Amino acid sequence: MQVCLNNGSRVLRRPVLLTGSVTPICRRNASFMKPLEWVRDRLAPSVKETKTKEEIEAAKAQAKKEGTSNVFEDVAGSSLPGRPTKPKVEEQVARVDKGYSTQKPLKPLPDSHKYSTANFKISHRKLNMLGRQIAGKPIDYAILQMQFSEKRASKRIMNMLATARDHASRYKRLDESKLVVAEAWVTKGQRPPKRMEPRGRGHYGTRTHFHSKMSVVLKEGKTIEEQKAAARKRKLKRIVSAALVREDKPIRNPSSTWGW
Repeated sequence: MQVCLNNGSRVLRRPVLLTGSVTPICRRNASFMKPLEWVRDRLAPSVKETKTKEEIEAAKAQAKKEGTSNVFEDVAGSSLPGRPTKPKVEEQVARVDKGYSTQKPLKPLPDSHKYSTANFKISHRKLNMLGRQIAGKPIDYAILQMQFSEKRASKRIMNMLATARDHASRYKRLDESKLVVAEAWVTKGQRPPKRMEPRGRGHYGTRTHFHSKMSVVLKEGKTIEEQKAAARKRKLKRIVSAALVREDKPIRNPSSTWGW
């Protein structure tokens, strides 16, 4: 009789003399005692048996009772201090019934749009003159002012205002006809290295080329027609007519002495 001995990767076959009632069994043939398991291991080794939900819960309870449960499941099931727990479905339904909303509040709609030019070669004092010229003006009026301006940087500022108007109406959904240049300011840019400027009689000086940029903030405001109508209404309100009955209007520029 031969007995199969598995020595690492080799299978050794040695003759052994057997006596009595000992029944030799080869290890490689032991799987034939359970044919179903042999078929499953040979044909579908990657297929696993799916357990029901009750079996999984029972296995978890048994593991927790024996003290061999998963650490991550214990942490997920318990509420740690300082960590907010997710409300249950019943609590969310109760909040909706009471009138509370479970969704996050929506962000407010943008009411302004900021835009600026790139740093270009110009003095901040010269560029600030154009900033004061367009500040507080409607966007169309500011573009018209830059179109007829004689300054060298007016063309660049005009293109910047046109781009800012297009972006404000396209991305921020602002009314293009009511856009006003609410703010305009100028900031200095990076100063390039100084250059030498030759002078007379062997002397020399330094020459510095300044860089700066302009930023604007566009908001919805009154158009030119609305501004003119408001100014006319304000002027008419100040008029006091000379009638027989004294109107209920305050006296303007009252004198320091008696009037009679």
